[in-house]
Amino acid sequence: MKKIAVVVPTYNEEENVETVYRRLTAVFETALPQYDYTIMYIDNFSQDSTRSIIERLSKKDKHVCAIFNARNFGFIRSTFYGLTRPDADCTFMVFADMQDPPELLPEFVKKWEEGYKVVVGVKKTSKERPLMFALRTVYYKMIEKISDTEQIEHFNGYGLYDRKFIEVIRNLDDPMPYLKGIVSELGFRRTELYYNQDVRIGGKTNFNLFKLYDVAMLGVTCYSKVLLRIATFVGGFIGGFSILLSLYVMIKKLIMWNSYAIGLAALTCGVFFIGGITLFFLGILGEYVLNINSRTLHRPLVIEECRINFTEESPEQTDEKESTV
Repeated sequence: MKKIAVVVPTYNEEENVETVYRRLTAVFETALPQYDYTIMYIDNFSQDSTRSIIERLSKKDKHVCAIFNARNFGFIRSTFYGLTRPDADCTFMVFADMQDPPELLPEFVKKWEEGYKVVVGVKKTSKERPLMFALRTVYYKMIEKISDTEQIEHFNGYGLYDRKFIEVIRNLDDPMPYLKGIVSELGFRRTELYYNQDVRIGGKTNFNLFKLYDVAMLGVTCYSKVLLRIATFVGGFIGGFSILLSLYVMIKKLIMWNSYAIGLAALTCGVFFIGGITLFFLGILGEYVLNINSRTLHRPLVIEECRINFTEESPEQTDEKESTV
């Protein structure tokens, strides 16, 4: 019997954890009875009652297991780490807010059984705020234009991944993995499944503007050199223009010493313009340096506090637990 693992990342999701469990269990019992399954929660150091609810579910149902992180390691790291932990024929990732419907799992499995190693969920529409959806669309269009590899629009990690793909990403030495780029970069046979994204079923989102910015800049710095090259070109152009303008002003002043006034306003505008351009591209350069620094430290993705209902018969699980705890 083939086994499907479902990974559910959580952080302060006390209102949703049990609903996720009920909906996933119903899917397996009604639409996928021929598969064995595991529902694995990876909790990123929740501060509410999320963990106690997960513990209760794991005592009630042997299909439920969990990894509790020792602290909050960030959405990107925790989610990616959780995706690489199960030992199953394929792994399905769905988020606890239930904006991405678990009821589509049978359709993902059907595509997987047809031979696709990766089946990604792509949002066709979304019930989130129209402005936010529009900004996401602009970002995806931009990253597609400047990226060195193909990028998947409106893909957030919701999807099904074959064991072979999981084995590959498990061995990646990347402390800040950008899953959206990795999926398109590694070249496994892939297909898209389009769906309509719903609203969050309960609680408040933990994503604020700064966290969204972190994810966006990770995508830019991992998969594009364009901004640094633009900085070089813009800097060279402004430098050359400034030299020519300086020569013009100097010659004009020498010829018309008493009548030609350079003007304080012109000098002030020039200084602020050059300063603004310099600070902007220093910020871009800083993002790249920060990305490089994160990778050279070779720190583990997360440190586990404990595991619940895990069997230690998988070599990958055993080795990882020994190295991170």
